[in-house]
Amino acid sequence: MRLTKYGHACVRIEKNGTALVIDPGLFTDQESVRGADALLITHEHWDHFAEERVRVALQADPALRVWTNRAVAEQLIGFGPRVAAVGDGDAFEVGGIGVSVHGEWHAPIHPDVPRVTNVGFLVDGTLFHPGDALTLPEQPVDTLMVPLAGPWTRTGDLVDYLREVRPARALGMHEAMLSEIGLKLVGENWLGANGPGTGTDYGYLAAGESLELTGE
Repeated sequence: MRLTKYGHACVRIEKNGTALVIDPGLFTDQESVRGADALLITHEHWDHFAEERVRVALQADPALRVWTNRAVAEQLIGFGPRVAAVGDGDAFEVGGIGVSVHGEWHAPIHPDVPRVTNVGFLVDGTLFHPGDALTLPEQPVDTLMVPLAGPWTRTGDLVDYLREVRPARALGMHEAMLSEIGLKLVGENWLGANGPGTGTDYGYLAAGESLELTGE
C-alpha cells in the first residue's frame, strides 16, 4: 500500500489499482484527486473539505464516491448514493480496501466556538487518519497520521496521544500553520527522538513524497 502526502491534512492511499484520498481541502493540490476511486472527508472545515472542488471532481468522474460524516454529506446534495454518510462504528470497502470509522467530534477549540462533528478513518487496518481530533482507534495501528498544529492542538497532548495509540510509525500532518522552524520543533524536537519519548518512530513527508506501507 502506497501513501502519498499532499498539502496539509491530505493523503492519498493506493493499493492494487484502487486510490483513496482523505481530506482534500483548500491547501491541497487538485491533482491529489485525479483518478481517485473515493474521497474520505473527516469534517466540514475548509482546510479538509473544499465543497466546490469536490463537486467538480464528482461531476468530472461519474464513478467517484465520497464517504464522510452527515454534516458534509448534507452539503453535497444532488449526487445520490455516490455520497455516503458514515459515523463511529461503521465500516465499508472500496476496491478491496477496508475502511472503518472512528470518533464523533472535532477537538474543542474554545468554549465560545461551536464544535463540529469529525470522523477518523482506519484504512486497511494499517493507517489511521483522525482528522481534527485525537481519537483513539480502539485497535492497534501501524501508521498514525498525527496533526501537528491548529487552534485546537497542544504539543503536550500530541505526545500523550502517541503514547496512548502506540503506533509503529507516526507521520506529521496538518502543518500549514507552522514555519519550517516550527515544523522541526514540534516534530523532531517533541514527537521525535529528541523529545520526551512517545514509544513510536516519528517521521514527516513533504507534499508529493510517498511511502510504502504494510497492509493487512
